[in-house]
Amino acid sequence: MQSDKEIAAKLLASAGITIDGSQSYDIKVYDDRVYGRVLRHGTLGLGESYMEGWWDCVELDQFFFRVLNADLEHQIKGDWNLMFSVALGHVMNAGRKSKAFEVGQKHYDIGNDLYNAMLDKRLTYTCGYWQYAKNLDQAQEAKLDLVCRKIGLKKGQTILDIGSGWGSFIGYAAEKYGATTTGVTVSKEQKKYADERYKKLPVKTILEDYRDVTAKFDHVVSLGMFEHVGYKNYRTYMQTVSNSLKDDGLFLLHTIGGNVSTTGIDPWMDKYIFPNGMIPSIAQISKATEGLFVMEDWHNFGTDYDKTLMAWYHNFEKNWGSLQNNYDERFHRMWRYYLLSCAAGFRARKLQLWQIVLSKNGLPGGYKSIR
Repeated sequence: MQSDKEIAAKLLASAGITIDGSQSYDIKVYDDRVYGRVLRHGTLGLGESYMEGWWDCVELDQFFFRVLNADLEHQIKGDWNLMFSVALGHVMNAGRKSKAFEVGQKHYDIGNDLYNAMLDKRLTYTCGYWQYAKNLDQAQEAKLDLVCRKIGLKKGQTILDIGSGWGSFIGYAAEKYGATTTGVTVSKEQKKYADERYKKLPVKTILEDYRDVTAKFDHVVSLGMFEHVGYKNYRTYMQTVSNSLKDDGLFLLHTIGGNVSTTGIDPWMDKYIFPNGMIPSIAQISKATEGLFVMEDWHNFGTDYDKTLMAWYHNFEKNWGSLQNNYDERFHRMWRYYLLSCAAGFRARKLQLWQIVLSKNGLPGGYKSIR
């Protein structure tokens, strides 16, 4: 019978990866218990053993890129953690209202010092648009402007941002386009930051669940929040947007997307990074919008998220010296693992980034796509 190490070595070899090899994407193993842990606990075991220093890799993003390209996750049978999480997704509603603030507390509120060190000058925690950009600040400003142009934002119009983060979009739309903007967030730290930074602009941030929005707006946008909704709530989310949008307005949904429909949550990502998160598919979004919206435009620039995540990673590492008094080495490894594994997912085209423009009744004469 093959040992755990022999099984792992054979699987990795099919992705061109050698244990203790000389290539930058090869892994160095420091504790042989890692093999059994990964084979028995899947992605949770892989991530936790990395956090604990059982293995390492010079270019972790390239390691994951090769693993994903070789579809190794489908070769490892009996990943009970993953199967359990999928089963749990059918029974429980991970995005239910009672859990809405959990991701704010566990992810977005962990420290503005971290996000200041990692993100662009506006603290934009979503994919940048790199078509003409040379750096992260330019890419994020280009993305914010792209959203404004796609919805045809005009001076004096009102706009709702569902999941407004540290206020980058609502601040930009008010400052550059003269809009009156409202954002909703489940993060106390984000609201506090946005209230202070944009106090001289017609910008308001509300700490509430998206389901509690009752006002009407000329336009609605949601940038990187739909991943927290959960498939059981996709229809409710779209109905809330429809109720909040004036009949002649546009809704822009900016979301990470998956190539297949799923009702499960990756156990490592759920436990350590985004509790209750879920990646939607084309079919799930389409079903949720049916009868409520006309799809005017669907734009995929997922490869730009690879560039964005790598820029965040380089900022994070560059500024680690100023962060390590507040975060330990286990956190350092966890955050590195998160950023680089996600970058690889977009690089391997397993993950996408979609901007979808929707109208309530279809625009007269049609919609002109903007890129």
